[in-house]
Amino acid sequence: MRLKKGLVISAIALASALVLSGCTDSGATSSDAPVADAPEFEAGTTMARLADAGTIKIGTKFDQPLFGLMSPSGTPEGFDIEMGKLVAAKLGIAADKIEWSEAVSANREPFIQNGTVDLVIATYTINDTRKEVVSFAGPYYTAGQDLLVLAGNPDNITGPEDLTDKPVCTVSGSTSEKNIQAYTTNVIAADTYSACLEPLRSGAVVAVTTDNVILAGLADQNAGEFEVLDNPFTEEPYGIGLAKDDTEFRNFINDTLEEAYDDGSWATAWENTAGSVLETPEPPAVVRY
Repeated sequence: MRLKKGLVISAIALASALVLSGCTDSGATSSDAPVADAPEFEAGTTMARLADAGTIKIGTKFDQPLFGLMSPSGTPEGFDIEMGKLVAAKLGIAADKIEWSEAVSANREPFIQNGTVDLVIATYTINDTRKEVVSFAGPYYTAGQDLLVLAGNPDNITGPEDLTDKPVCTVSGSTSEKNIQAYTTNVIAADTYSACLEPLRSGAVVAVTTDNVILAGLADQNAGEFEVLDNPFTEEPYGIGLAKDDTEFRNFINDTLEEAYDDGSWATAWENTAGSVLETPEPPAVVRY
């Protein structure tokens, strides 16, 4: 993971963001994809239902700079938000007709299963356990789990192997929580990653662990306080979660992602969000199953 120069400017902008909860409608931005004009879908499909309704419900994170963060204006912003707008636009749904809900790691599967949301786009790692209860389109990005430590790394941590019996904070129900338990049993589980920052500041934990892009956003938002080791020890393919075995909808989203790769809208979405801090990567190939 390579960080861009000039992070002071983006840190100032991100530091002003507020972390809120609940539901909201998103306003349009200059990077919004063109909205399809009266698209037609086969009757009975999820696409037809959503297009007819003219709205879509999407769960995302509200506390993760660069990917999903609630802005002071009350609208979420970030790369995950832009992915949701791309899908909505192909359904003929404008950005301001998306209903966003905060989806923390522990409630993503229940939100999909009980119909609280139509999609979850929330730094959501695709894995076989989750695929037993929900389906995934994508991946649309591949991250890697890493460690966030205090600036200057006073505990001299170089990787997860240095964490034996040391306290580490992550989010309950996340892939990161399961992964880090292979290195330490002293895991403090919080509801959100932002809630892990104060324990790190106070010394109650020696590190925060999750995907490198999430940690990079937190470090950028709190300039000078923390640093990312930049030594990822897993691969985390981010997918778009949807109802189990909704094959038509999954194929539609995968088609939308591949079109976004080809026409440059995926790269534009990255550059307007996470690209303020991170270099533009190559998009991953979607996996159809």
